[in-house]
Amino acid sequence: MNSLSTKLIGTFTFALLCLFCQAQNLVQNPSFEKFEQCPVKLGNLNTDVVQWSTPTLGSTDYFHSCSIHMGTPKNFNGEQAAKFGSGYSGLYLYAPDDYREYLQGELIGTLEKGKQYELSFFISLAERSDFAIREFGVLFTDNPLKFETKRNISRKVRYSEANNRYHYLRIPDSEFFRDTQDWVEVRTTFEAKGTERFMILGNFENNAATLTTKRKRLARQGAYYYLDRVSLSSPGKSGTVTEASVPIEDEVAYELGEEHTFKNVLFAFDEYHLDSEAREEVLTVYNYLAKHPTYQITVHGHTDNVGTATYNQRLSERRSEAVARELRRLGLPKSRISWSGKGGREPLASNDSEEGRQENRRVSFFLSNE
Repeated sequence: MNSLSTKLIGTFTFALLCLFCQAQNLVQNPSFEKFEQCPVKLGNLNTDVVQWSTPTLGSTDYFHSCSIHMGTPKNFNGEQAAKFGSGYSGLYLYAPDDYREYLQGELIGTLEKGKQYELSFFISLAERSDFAIREFGVLFTDNPLKFETKRNISRKVRYSEANNRYHYLRIPDSEFFRDTQDWVEVRTTFEAKGTERFMILGNFENNAATLTTKRKRLARQGAYYYLDRVSLSSPGKSGTVTEASVPIEDEVAYELGEEHTFKNVLFAFDEYHLDSEAREEVLTVYNYLAKHPTYQITVHGHTDNVGTATYNQRLSERRSEAVARELRRLGLPKSRISWSGKGGREPLASNDSEEGRQENRRVSFFLSNE
């Protein structure tokens, strides 16, 4: 083999390795599947879960299907099956007297300065919660934290430790995270400072500064959330360009009043979460709407004919809501979006084959100038 061939193969191999590295999840034990022992009591995350700890005296919980007392799907705070695998964590993000619980994990490596990263995780509000909150906090540090407090890690508390560098992110949402039936994905993108080695998830605001809504008339207990699969990766882009500022091609256009079907927003059976290709296509529509500030969008979710009409109606609503939520996350005002479910009443193809049913599990939209 000549030197040119060797060099080309080496370059190709390096490119593949770099592509893999860019897609690598930098969070260790992201779905809480690795544990030291099957959980048997509350406040057990520190002792039971590999690669995760608590930075305060707050007693974050760990649930796994292997346990009777701390099992899944049923547990002391409600009922929720794991989104991925058999385990997940549980923590109070809002409670009386500013009580807080957190998750702390060490990343595989320190983040690269100036590089763009995407963070995501799945949450579900526990049924016994009588409050819901509207935003999450993420604190990156270059050294692990350990504070002798059960309250929120305020700015004053964290800066009492001089030998640490911080990068704090707020992840707000236009609506409250109050889904107790299903898992909701929380996502954000950010530019690294180059000091981020440890990551803490939770609510860093006190009760007075936390945006909440009551779920029950006599609300006293707080907001307790289950949390599963934490992902932190880099798309390989540098600079300060964010998702919502990616330019669109000049030829992309959508006729007003006509039905448009997302080509990549297709769902597996009984699913309604968006994958990366679906989010990219939603981003294209968002950018088009950003260039036409008077346009409104109406989103419709659809299903195949498998299941009852009532169930398919709810599933189609969740599919349209997933697109609406992504548009809001990108920055489109809620007042410009409406969404609804059509169930299986408007198929595009025959439901007699899997290919046809897959085509019917879709999301469509209309644009209007109102």
